[in-house]
Amino acid sequence: MQKVIIIGPAHPLRGGGITTFNERLAKAFNDNGDHCSIYSFSLQYPSFLFPGKTQYSNEPAPKNLEIFSVINSVNPLNWIKIGNRVRKERPDIVVVRYWLPLMGPALGTILKKVKKNNHTKVVCIADNIIPHEHRPGDKVLTKYFLKYCDAFITMSEKVMNDLKSFEPNKPANLVPHPLYDSFGPPVSKIEARNHLGLSQNDKIILFFGFIRKYKGLDLLLEAMSILNQSNLKPETLNFKLLIAGEFYENEKPYYEQIDKLEIREQVILRTGFIPDNEVPYYLCAADVVIQPYRNATQSGVTPLAYHFEKPLIVTNVGGLPAMVPHERSGLVAEPDPASIARAILKFYQLGEAYFTTYLRLEKEKYSWTVMVNTIVQLANVVQEYDHKTSELLSQ
Repeated sequence: MQKVIIIGPAHPLRGGGITTFNERLAKAFNDNGDHCSIYSFSLQYPSFLFPGKTQYSNEPAPKNLEIFSVINSVNPLNWIKIGNRVRKERPDIVVVRYWLPLMGPALGTILKKVKKNNHTKVVCIADNIIPHEHRPGDKVLTKYFLKYCDAFITMSEKVMNDLKSFEPNKPANLVPHPLYDSFGPPVSKIEARNHLGLSQNDKIILFFGFIRKYKGLDLLLEAMSILNQSNLKPETLNFKLLIAGEFYENEKPYYEQIDKLEIREQVILRTGFIPDNEVPYYLCAADVVIQPYRNATQSGVTPLAYHFEKPLIVTNVGGLPAMVPHERSGLVAEPDPASIARAILKFYQLGEAYFTTYLRLEKEKYSWTVMVNTIVQLANVVQEYDHKTSELLSQ
């Protein structure tokens, strides 16, 4: 049995995919016979930097997980205190999440203190190395953080290549994003649409998750306009775009675009935060999940769709095509409205059932056991290297 600490967002923070991932990974370690706890944030973002409405969830805490909400991302004295606390606990492995350079000083300082126990191995799961939205100082903050990590896991080739530009020599493995299987089983499409008050007759395309510029919702709205204007048979005109997720930027331009394109009747807006217990209904109500991203590393929406066996339409950017083989578990389009519109039409020509067998085969690759085993293997590699180095220095 190993002692493992995950450093990253967890309940009651509403961290979206990262929070869900950390909690599910902790469960996987505990199921493996290890002892795993999570060190989360008491303050993750100052209010003026947080793009959503609230950082906190009112849902019940996950059962049988030890979560300490103690890290203050903007208080250096807190970083030293928490670093010393984790150092004294002497975990065998610290798994730290990295997704934003803003977190570099806090997480780097904590790890610097932890590593003084000469025992703990630090494995970073890097969601991003180079962020989607660039800011001055990103490289300096990222370099500071990476210096105190022993090994890395990325979930896309794009992030791996970015990582190697900073840390070419430290051990690093690419592991596909595991499935989000903690939302319960699927429900029928009829039940899901009844629950959400949606028509059983519409062709429903789902855009799911936080809304940010790089996710290309504006491209998708343009694609819906193209479908609306094309010379389609009357029975194909009941396309509806279900947008489910909270705006993490100014929502006004999107509403203006919808009105300008005259597609208000084709768009269903559910733009509040979607609680976990509602997630199955949104996924199961849809015919297809669409990710029209302008750029991407990987996305937690993809494994979520796999769990509910929903086909995907993704754009040919970042790690998205690798997770969605074209004409198997979904379709790959270029990140422009015309290509996205053609992909939507092709999906309905093929039909949802066409993709089901492929989805079930593909989803077998995305196991939490693989993620846990890779983390442990990387920690062992680092330990063996440190042991050999120590022997050489003592000769």
